Order: sequence, then C-alpha cells, then structure tokens
Amino acid sequence: MTTTDDAARPAGRAYDLVHRTTYEYPAPVTDSYGRTTMTPRDLPDQRLVTTSLTVDPVPADTQTHVDWFGSTTTYFGVTAPHTRLVVTSRSTLEVSRVAPARADLPDVRWRGVARAVAAGDLGTLHTDASGLVALREAVLPSVHVTFVDEMRAWAAPSFAEDRPLADVVLDLLHRVRTELTYRSGSTTVHTTQAQLLAQGTGVCQDFAHLVIAALRLHGVPARYASGYIETRPRPGRAKLRGADASHAWVSVWLPGHGWLEADPTNDQLVDDRYVVLGWGRDYHDVPPLRGVIFTEGGGASPRVEVDLVPAGSDPFL
Repeated sequence: MTTTDDAARPAGRAYDLVHRTTYEYPAPVTDSYGRTTMTPRDLPDQRLVTTSLTVDPVPADTQTHVDWFGSTTTYFGVTAPHTRLVVTSRSTLEVSRVAPARADLPDVRWRGVARAVAAGDLGTLHTDASGLVALREAVLPSVHVTFVDEMRAWAAPSFAEDRPLADVVLDLLHRVRTELTYRSGSTTVHTTQAQLLAQGTGVCQDFAHLVIAALRLHGVPARYASGYIETRPRPGRAKLRGADASHAWVSVWLPGHGWLEADPTNDQLVDDRYVVLGWGRDYHDVPPLRGVIFTEGGGASPRVEVDLVPAGSDPFL
C-alpha cells in the first residue's frame, strides 16, 4: 500500500544492502551481549523499504529501540555456548538525495552562525528550542573530538576571514583530500586529531573527526555521520562482492539549508550514492556493533563484509 508520505517522496536509486560481521573465537564463549546500529535511517530523501537483523546463534533475548540521536539500535544476548557469532543486517532502500550546488547554498557567514548558537538566536538559526539543544550539543568536545592546539593551528587558514560557512566547509573538505593521505590500517578508533595531523595518514573516520573538530572549535555545529557509500569498480572490472565498507562523513548546520552532508574523504557533498545509518557526536555514538563476551579464551577481531549494490543485482552476501 502507498501512503501519502510515500507518494510525496521522489523516486531515487534503489539499493540492496547487506552488512555482515563475523567473529571466530579460539575458545567457547558462554555469553555474548551486543548492541548494533546497522539499520539505515528512514528519511525524506532515503526511503527504507524493508529491513531485517539476524544473529547466529539465535539470541535468548533481543530488543530494538530508537536512541537519543534517532538511530534504530538492537540489543541482543546470546547465552548458548558458541565459537562463532554472525550478525547480519539486510535492507532494501531508495535514495533520492541530491548534492546541492554551491550557488544554491545560503551565504550565511560562519561567525554569524557561531554567535547565533551561543546566543540562542532561533530566528537566525532557522530552528526551534528543541533544535537549539541539538545544535549546542554539536559544538561541544566529545569522546573522539578534542580541542587541542594542533587542531586549532590546522583549522586556522580555513577560518581566517568571516567567509560564508558553505565556503569554509568546502575548503576543509579540499584540504583533507590534498593535505592528508588515505591509508587503510594506519589508525585505530583511538587515534586523536593531533596524532592524525602528525602522521598525515588516516581513514574516513579520522577525516570526519578532524573536520568536526575544526568546525566545533569555531562554534559551528557539526555531527558525525555513519553509513555507506556505493563503490564502483574501474571500467572492465567486476565489482568485488562483500568488499564495500562502512563510511563516515560530516553533517554541518547551515541556517537556511539545514544539515549539510559533506564527505572529507572524497572531497564532495553527499548525494544518492550514500546511505545514512545515523548521526552522533562522533563514532562512539554510532558504531555498527559493540558488545562484551564471557570466555576462558581470548577475543577475536571481526571480519566485516558489506555489499551496497543496485537493487535486483546478482545474489550477494
């Protein structure tokens, strides 16, 4: 059945999405408790058609709820002894998101945005009282976003003048792409912005935290976006099954536009190639999977497989 809301949403790119995480343990695990954030958001420009989450072995207890940030999270408890744990999320969705052209974005200045947030000027910010709470939360330091001298020095050139906030964001994206190198495995979830700048290499998560820190340091609301991006093989090459990965980018409050989604890793604004899982202050708020286990042996590193493919493609994960 088509509802009025569904009919009002523009058609977009249709995707099948699978995100599977597998743990192989060296010794039996007696109990495993986890929390997932693996269900894509249902948004005006991202329609969630179907979704399911399975855990193997079957959990004794499971519960799904929507957290403070609006993300759908699922808790589970596996109490049967096991040496292998597999968590799989499957979704079909339609994404109609269009990346805005710079000419279509408001020319509001970044200092004005920072002053409005500090003063609680709802009119200038184009929001209500509940929205102001979210904006003020998005200018604070957090677990993975710190305000340090190295960070301030790196950000300074982009904020040298009271330029339009849209230009500041685009400049930060370009600087990440040209001044830093993407290198898988060069950082961990605990890498700080100071360490990233010192070594000059990182991954999408690090680049998102870096830009978020730069904006928050100057009083501009910014949040962490977790999701996926469709990867396309080189001409003549087949797409590798399960080789996609989770992705991270930045969401910046731009009065007159709303939250502007921007990808520092690829130096571009977000369009219909991206799927949003959720937003938070940083990675700590929206990890795909976290939990604890009880075992006499050691833990295990996860094997993560992701497929984001056009709907109706060949069978996948």
